[in-house]
Amino acid sequence: MDNAIEMETWQLADLPEGTYELIDIRDQSSFEYSTMPGAVNIPDILQRAAAQALDKEKGEAGLLPADKKLVLFCMHGTESLPVAAALRKLGFDAYSLKGGFSAWILADMDDTDRSEEIDDSIRKNKHFHRCLFSKFAKACKTYELVQPGDRIAVCISGGKDSMLMAKLFQELKRHNKVPFELTFLVMDPGYNEVNRMLIEHNARTMGVPIKIFETRIFDAVYKIDKNPCYMCARMRRGHLYAKAKELGCNKIALGHHYDDVIETILMSMLYGSQIQTMMPKLHSDHFEGMELIRPMYLIREDNIKEWRDYNGLHFIQCACHFTDTCSSCRPDGSSVSKRMEIKHLIRDLKKTNPYVEGNIFKSVENVNLRTVMAYKKDGVKHYFLENY
Repeated sequence: MDNAIEMETWQLADLPEGTYELIDIRDQSSFEYSTMPGAVNIPDILQRAAAQALDKEKGEAGLLPADKKLVLFCMHGTESLPVAAALRKLGFDAYSLKGGFSAWILADMDDTDRSEEIDDSIRKNKHFHRCLFSKFAKACKTYELVQPGDRIAVCISGGKDSMLMAKLFQELKRHNKVPFELTFLVMDPGYNEVNRMLIEHNARTMGVPIKIFETRIFDAVYKIDKNPCYMCARMRRGHLYAKAKELGCNKIALGHHYDDVIETILMSMLYGSQIQTMMPKLHSDHFEGMELIRPMYLIREDNIKEWRDYNGLHFIQCACHFTDTCSSCRPDGSSVSKRMEIKHLIRDLKKTNPYVEGNIFKSVENVNLRTVMAYKKDGVKHYFLENY
């Protein structure tokens, strides 16, 4: 193993504790979404290592331990391999985890049906029942998201949010206060084999009876240079609407949560020069009779992560078959970095104002038209001078 630059997941498990440092070199967004236990996030490890090598001549201690094996991983092991090779040239005992994070997830898989146990984490655990199911039910009632006779396509991307949404819908249906039907819909836009396997595995583990249909969206957007992710998202939603309607559904449900909402409000102001929010429900412009609903609207992302870790579940974030991390599908990394920038901004503001998140959310409920310069209605712009 000492002569090999790649390390298998089973070899990592055999290393004595304290003899290695596990380093996730993916972007911060991917790391915060899900990572391996005990891993640290150092996306710019090469720059830091090079600087440390220079500081070593001055006798200064560096961030990277020189007396431990450095085990690097990315999503599929493609990015970490050349980085490990470069670190070795700088004198570090570096390795790349073969197959990356996805290989570790596959090695940790088993087909045990844990649906009852996972159901109980929502049903019987008071903390999760209060911060997940109660908030889910409140959103459904407050925004009138679920009506008698609805047939709802629960759209599952494979991430933590949509998989939790599926479980919460199952629990809501168990209460049977409003008669409605569910279809758990997964669109495969061209996932690689690992991502497809993980979605199917998680669905079996969690007791979610998914319907999978295939498209070739990833192939279609592969050669698009400008905003490929925007086009990908538009195409995905169109295919979901069409399939849901074909299956007799009148609504599609997406897993956007409270933090998505407040981040979108700030992003629209700071980057889009407008005030708008992510609505809890929308009528489709192109599919008559179809509606989009967001029943996770009041649920905090930290609580979703808590629930995921409590149950020992692993989910995918970006599933593009031609990229290794989510940021790499954008040449400038703009969309990821902007959302992360907003996350950090809110986090910093909360240090001095603990109510800042709630204030951002409520700001779009308390708009006073008498105190705004202009507003748009049905595409027409109205200035305050019209009624001055």
